Amino acid sequence: MKELLRNISQCTICKAHLPLGPRPVVTAHINSKIVIIGQAPGTKVHESGIPWDDQSGKKLRQWLNVSDEQFYNTENFAIIPMGFCYPGKGKTGDLPPRPECAPQWHEQLLEKMPNVKLIVLIGAYAQRYYLKDKAKKTLTETVGEYKSYLPKYFPIPHPSPTNRFWRSKNPWFEELIVSELQNVIIKLL
Repeated sequence: MKELLRNISQCTICKAHLPLGPRPVVTAHINSKIVIIGQAPGTKVHESGIPWDDQSGKKLRQWLNVSDEQFYNTENFAIIPMGFCYPGKGKTGDLPPRPECAPQWHEQLLEKMPNVKLIVLIGAYAQRYYLKDKAKKTLTETVGEYKSYLPKYFPIPHPSPTNRFWRSKNPWFEELIVSELQNVIIKLL
């Protein structure tokens, strides 16, 4: 695992497309129990090198009902975004994650983590990649049907502050599903 993470840290596969240059942000351990698969680091995470070290991360840890110590313990959580580096700014937020990372690295990482019991799929990019034709037409439908993906996957929306409109339109997520997610996490930890 150490060698694989070292190789990932030196990856430059999509360097030409990265406005701030490559800085892969990923954490994993051979004993990781839960894998968090999000989109890609934002500028704050690119700067710090610490995954989910921003407002989105605070909200995510709140949804999971875990402390910073629990979340950043790699034996609890591996954090593997769809794109490992900051992809750049788009019209309404960051650009989509670069498409090179997941096919290049995800399978190799997951193969080295035999104790994984759950993969939390955050956002449409992760859900489409992992659920393939089992993903529903929209993220809202996929998240609403989360039980059909258990026990392996738990799809959730992105916890970004820019996603507050979705959360206000879909209060059932935080009212009903977050507690289910917390129950699953507690049992696994």
